[in-house]
Amino acid sequence: MSVFSKVFSASNSPEIAIRRDLHKYPETAFLEYRTASLVAETLDDLGYAVRTGKQVMDASALVNPPSAEVEAEAVASALANGGVASWIERMRGGLTAVVGEKSFGPGPVLAFRFDMDALTLVEADASDHAPRAQGFASTDPERMHGCGHDGHVAIGLSVARELAETEALSGTLRFIFQPAEEGGRGAAPIIAAGLLDDVDYLFVAHLGCFLGSGKVAPDACDFLHSTKFEVEFRGRSSHAAMAPQDGRNALLAGASAATALHGITRIAGEETFVNVGKLMAGTTFNIIADTCEMLVEVRAQTAEGHAAMIKRAEAVINGAAQMQDVEHSMRIVSQLNGNTNHREALDIVDRAAGSLPGIEVVDSWPIGGGDDASKMIARVHERGGKAAYFLVGSDITAPHHAQEFDFDEASLTTARQVFENIARLVLGE
Repeated sequence: MSVFSKVFSASNSPEIAIRRDLHKYPETAFLEYRTASLVAETLDDLGYAVRTGKQVMDASALVNPPSAEVEAEAVASALANGGVASWIERMRGGLTAVVGEKSFGPGPVLAFRFDMDALTLVEADASDHAPRAQGFASTDPERMHGCGHDGHVAIGLSVARELAETEALSGTLRFIFQPAEEGGRGAAPIIAAGLLDDVDYLFVAHLGCFLGSGKVAPDACDFLHSTKFEVEFRGRSSHAAMAPQDGRNALLAGASAATALHGITRIAGEETFVNVGKLMAGTTFNIIADTCEMLVEVRAQTAEGHAAMIKRAEAVINGAAQMQDVEHSMRIVSQLNGNTNHREALDIVDRAAGSLPGIEVVDSWPIGGGDDASKMIARVHERGGKAAYFLVGSDITAPHHAQEFDFDEASLTTARQVFENIARLVLGE
């Protein structure tokens, strides 16, 4: 019996207990071995048909999979902290998605998606930070669940438990636990494996996003188009005093590019964003830096605006390289598209949330960023299905991706109930 199956038996608030367990052991993209193995074992305990690894992810569609060394460290950590070896072995190579499915007879295929990954982020050490004060802060000094995905996994497992023995449903219920949402890399391998091709309805939710507790927004809107890319400038090292004329300064190229990228002219009437999240170059005081690495993200509200911003970013980087007479390369590591929810799917969420006492239904609410579930939603729509991304309000202590981030755990119950009601509406109780 899995750790979380025991939680269901022993706890009056299993969603909170599971969330706190996951919060202590955050795992980043394609390294979610502990989380995914416990999810798989729990779903198996609940009677779901469980698939993972190559069964649900196309390895050829992985972008930036972890190195063998990094993976080995993650597996060792997962096993040391209660991960299930038999399930982990099936997930090797970063194929950490987990799918649990149960057939209740003829009817539509209903899928729910829950993301599992954490962030490369140092959790706050303040005494008033609830995870720290209550003993469930991250045990990893470099990683943290700073977006609420630990809560999403807890919601998914609790919904699976509540619906496992339901007799009044008709159709197929599919739970998709996705790796690598941060960075927008986890959905594509799942889509490439064909997991969305027979789905009639898909629903995805996120906690928080500045929507307060006690509220549900059926229509998460204003998804931004996004491209993340790595840039490398390659110059020539030389002594900065004895022979500066022989050097080609990659650091100055990177610094010039970073400043100019943030200065790109914005597009009137549209939200656009540029961020240089990392700039790394140089070795010591008196040596001209021969390499510089930079991580950049460009976001925009429309596809046209996004394309224009990318074109300007490329021009800026090319110009900075020319100024310092260095070579450069750019590599796209992830791309996100906007999102459109299906009207019928939105109506289902509206009804599912509106039937809950004390819940205020807000028609729409901006997500404030993006999520590669938008790719899954687009695939379902392409195949003739109906899908929606909704928000479950949860008071947060700091913005998502901040070291002080935490959310109102009471919202876990609200989210579980909305998903349960969606299942009953779609699969026909």
